[in-house]
Amino acid sequence: MPNIASYFPITDPTLIFFVVLLIILLAPIIMGKLRIPHIIGMVLAGVAIGQYGLNILDRDASFELFGRVGLYYIMFLAALEMDMDGLKKNKYRTLVFGGLTFVIPFVLTYFMGISLLSYSTDASLLLACLMGSNTLVAYPIVSRYGLQRKPSVALSVGSTMIGLLISLVMLAAIVAYHNGGSGMGFWAWFVLKFCVYCVLMLMLMPRLTRWFLRRYSDAVMQFIFIMSELFLGAALAELVGLEGIFGAFFAGLILNRYVPHVSPLMNRIEFIGNALFIPYFLIGVGMLINVRLLFQGHGIIWVVLCIVIFGTLGKALAAYISCISFRMPLSSGHMMFGLTSAHAAGAIAMVMVGMNLKAPGGHALVDESMLNGVIIMILFTCIISSMTTEWSAQRIILRDKEYASDNTTSDDEKILIPVKYPEYANQLVSMGMMMRNPKLNRGLVALNVVYDDENMRRNQDQGHQLLEQVQRYAAGSDVMMQTQVRVAANIANGIKHAFKEFQASEVLIGMHTHESVSPRFWGQFHQSLFNGLNRQIIMARVNLPLATLRSIQVAVPSRAQYEPGFYRWLERLARMTRNIECRIQFHGRTDTLQMIREYIQNRHAEIRAEYQMMEHWNEMPKLAASIADDHLFVVVTARKGTVSYKNAQDRLPEELTKYFSGKNLMIIFPDQFGDDSLMTFAEPQHTEERSAYEAIHKWLHRKFNI
Repeated sequence: MPNIASYFPITDPTLIFFVVLLIILLAPIIMGKLRIPHIIGMVLAGVAIGQYGLNILDRDASFELFGRVGLYYIMFLAALEMDMDGLKKNKYRTLVFGGLTFVIPFVLTYFMGISLLSYSTDASLLLACLMGSNTLVAYPIVSRYGLQRKPSVALSVGSTMIGLLISLVMLAAIVAYHNGGSGMGFWAWFVLKFCVYCVLMLMLMPRLTRWFLRRYSDAVMQFIFIMSELFLGAALAELVGLEGIFGAFFAGLILNRYVPHVSPLMNRIEFIGNALFIPYFLIGVGMLINVRLLFQGHGIIWVVLCIVIFGTLGKALAAYISCISFRMPLSSGHMMFGLTSAHAAGAIAMVMVGMNLKAPGGHALVDESMLNGVIIMILFTCIISSMTTEWSAQRIILRDKEYASDNTTSDDEKILIPVKYPEYANQLVSMGMMMRNPKLNRGLVALNVVYDDENMRRNQDQGHQLLEQVQRYAAGSDVMMQTQVRVAANIANGIKHAFKEFQASEVLIGMHTHESVSPRFWGQFHQSLFNGLNRQIIMARVNLPLATLRSIQVAVPSRAQYEPGFYRWLERLARMTRNIECRIQFHGRTDTLQMIREYIQNRHAEIRAEYQMMEHWNEMPKLAASIADDHLFVVVTARKGTVSYKNAQDRLPEELTKYFSGKNLMIIFPDQFGDDSLMTFAEPQHTEERSAYEAIHKWLHRKFNI
């Protein structure tokens, strides 16, 4: 009978990949039943199957390759999902927390190494650098709970990169000192290379990204392009003398605004990373850990205890001191500690550098006890970090539910998107996804209306193909979509009937993509659509990918705040601005701008909003001069007989054709009698109340009409 042990470790690449996939599949299931974070399951599985465990798999080149990619992916995703506006607003807090989360563990570990472990000064400095930095091992937990844009998470991610950068610079200094190259020339050359690297990345990568995304819409090509930029940034960072993880993070910061959080591209990036590369990295880290060392004597246990206790204590002190100083909730302090307390492959890389350095006596700067202590420390810090982050994420979710107002239950949001042209349909769906409220999880409705004529059957087939296209596009972002091909003698009537059947709240429809706004289109189809449909209608014509827009310019008529649908369109524009991460500038009268400012500050304080006086609607030609090709110009207009309607709006088609030809354009007709949970006053429910409401509106119009 053959010996089973002779079949292990497995060396066949096919079986190795099968075993890894089996672990990635089963670890979350088993850990979920035990109420243990999934990440710990991946690391422990790596310990079990590695050469120091059951020796099932050999840590071959695939773990080195995929593990490196997984580490880059964690840093890249962390930067890609950061709230950049929130980070800019909290840059001083980030600097303070980044300094504390490096300095406190650095000082504690340095004196611990000298006094308790009797290490040399250089070895203690190396160990202190290692513990001053950290790896965002627990970041996938944050992504799973959807807390990427929380201030505590943004502070933790930003401080991680500050600590990592300081650690890498000090590590370079230690290496240069031992190699006899620590003079002024070395540092001048290092700083020069670093500055050139940053300038090149900041200047070239955004331009290259905009150029590519505007010309190529293929999903696979866009994904490969973004991944190429990720590894280009990492490779160039290594050439400069820094670790590749810094370059991956820096590339993510630059690409942050070009990959919207709700886009299919972002969904693909997250899916590939969380499904394969990041678990591969965690399993590979576990395979490096030799738990048997804990049973080989008290010396290694003492080293592990000292490193874990003092390093973790330093991270905890930094997190809670910052939390108290910034007057943040205690649950945010728990999150900051959880995210910044883990160490992984980066720590191994640093300690391996130390093993290649020679102390004055000729022996290695890092001995075997420090190496083994660091490897065991990785296991304990990953467990502490994962459990703390999971626990704090749950507390933050509960905290937000306690303080959140119950607006979502009464929100009637359901966006209807009529589509006709395949080359423009995905753009409309993308806009709808950026406007929707993801907390409601209601999805979108796509509609294709065909004429009831001799070509009806052929047009129906083409309509089904188009709706399948947009349905696949929405599924790429995990957005549900209902579809319908409708036969009608009149396109506008078909849209209105579908609107009522689906109980939609608003219509998002495309405009003609040619240069001019056709008066015929504006007159017949437009008026026909509005008859009997007094809900919000948004007409859009965008010639560029939404992610490449730099600014949204909004022209708001006077007294727009008195319309029932005022807060609905304002909320949609605010959501789109937040997802694109661009600027938005409102043009209107002082009282209207004041209402807009209060709403934005109360509900969307994170977006970059500006307010510009526009005394009269006749200033439209002057405003046209400031609209660039990568701006979106939004006109909030009104139906006749409403409070904000004015005679100047009758000339809107001609003005748009004359002054905004070829520009990205959006025209919004707000609710006339909308059911919006965000209204400042309740909608009249009975016929008598509605009649009185209409009478008030007509009186206001006669009284204040200009």
